[in-house]
Amino acid sequence: MTEIILVRHGETEWNVAEVFRGQIDIDLNEAGVKQAELLAGYLRTSTIEAIYSSPLKRALKTAEIIANPHKLKVNVEPDLIDFNFGRWQGLSHEAVKEKYGELYTTWITHPEQVRMPGGETLDDVRKRVTRVSNKIITNHGGTIIIVGHRVVNKVMLCALLGLDNSHFWKIRQDTCGISILTYQNEQFVLTRHNDTSFLRPVTRAPLPDF
Repeated sequence: MTEIILVRHGETEWNVAEVFRGQIDIDLNEAGVKQAELLAGYLRTSTIEAIYSSPLKRALKTAEIIANPHKLKVNVEPDLIDFNFGRWQGLSHEAVKEKYGELYTTWITHPEQVRMPGGETLDDVRKRVTRVSNKIITNHGGTIIIVGHRVVNKVMLCALLGLDNSHFWKIRQDTCGISILTYQNEQFVLTRHNDTSFLRPVTRAPLPDF
């Protein structure tokens, strides 16, 4: 039975500052490295068949820390790269609200309708994460770890559970949170969602959904 452990990368300074990251290659901060180490410890005794990661440093470093106890090589998967926020990338949350007010409102209320200026739609992301999940189902029968990003993971959960992208804001993905899905009878079943219980040594007030 195929099982997917879906992981969001550890914290970065731009998560804390609420700056849109997208495909800009921001590294983990100190807290993010610690989160990844705690997650690695939590998964140390699990039997992992393979680990896939986005090519961006914040995800890849998280994946490498998780992979180390298992002596596994991380498979870099280009289709897991973060959402292309286009001209929003590198701008603060407040700057985007001020400069792109109407589009920002639509993003918050109907994200499935938005094409980012110079960037992607959620449907673009859905197509690429579906390619990844189909590859995993075809090639693996055990437990697979996927390390991705907030937007990518939310859309993947929608796709695997048969939900449309309008459910985007109903799904939470905290840094280094894990969601677990099992593939049974030709469909995915969500058995755990955004579990961060193992992060208690570095727990602080939850950051916004960013």
